Amino acid sequence: MSEYGDGFPGIRPRRLRTNATMRRMVAETRLDPADFILPAFVREGIAEPVAIETMPGVVQHTRDTLRKAAVEAAEAGVSGIMLFGVPEEAKKDAVGTAGTDPDGILQQALRDVRAEVGDELLVMSDLCLDEFTDHGHCGVLDARGRVDNDATLERYAEMAQVQADAGAHVVGPSGMMDGQVGVIRDALDQTGHEDVAILAYTAKYASAFYGPFREAVGSSLTGDRKTYQQDPANLRESLRELALDLQEGADMVMVKPAGPYLDVLAKVAESVDVPVVAYQISGEYAMIEAAAQRGWIDREAAIRESLVGIRRAGARNVLTYWAVEVARALR
Repeated sequence: MSEYGDGFPGIRPRRLRTNATMRRMVAETRLDPADFILPAFVREGIAEPVAIETMPGVVQHTRDTLRKAAVEAAEAGVSGIMLFGVPEEAKKDAVGTAGTDPDGILQQALRDVRAEVGDELLVMSDLCLDEFTDHGHCGVLDARGRVDNDATLERYAEMAQVQADAGAHVVGPSGMMDGQVGVIRDALDQTGHEDVAILAYTAKYASAFYGPFREAVGSSLTGDRKTYQQDPANLRESLRELALDLQEGADMVMVKPAGPYLDVLAKVAESVDVPVVAYQISGEYAMIEAAAQRGWIDREAAIRESLVGIRRAGARNVLTYWAVEVARALR
């Protein structure tokens, strides 16, 4: 008999793990379809969806299949769809003209999806030049080949207006230019789009995990984006970016990538009273899918665990390529 009595230990945390119903009742973090935002790619000049080799199960959509995907997302209870446009290669130029053309592929897709789902799904738009420039950078280059911050802001202001005109509920400036949120807010307000929200890519790191995404958007980038995206070594820098984005009028803030930066996500979530979003990016997706294909992990369990971890760290919403699949499973 133990010196503490026959009932030792008296405090047994395992009592709250005894069966699935108990574990469900006391769970601190829950997933709900409304937590999710689906990133989706639409490509100009294709008749059928094009599979993305490095992201099994994800495609570059035609305009028609994108509309169907949006309906499926709405029916599954997903909150939003973030659209990325992939123009024909010949339409790329130094300043990303296709990104501000009212008839560019992204603006066409925004009109298509908004007409299809109305307000049943938040239609969100990536606001960046990288898909549309022939050099693949997120901004305009100066004479020395460097990204010109202020010249890029002028282009972002134009993009905000045409995306809002095309029906975006939310614009997502992802270029990490200084002052981008303030310039976009002014542009939206001055053109009668006061109700269009800004989801600021506040802490976007220069990550090695973006690789598959570059295939997805047909990136023309050579080199890297380390002069404008954040250094993975830095956390406090994110809080500085956060303060600036909030001061400039961000309605929601994002941490990207999600999984490798849960500490940043938690710190941001503790610091703000606006919704915090995390983007579970292409490399995170690809690693789980590749390991699952080899039988090394339980695919569904790993997906669910990865999303719970992101939500537990403080994300109110998660951009994930599994949005519809997981939302359906939850329902």
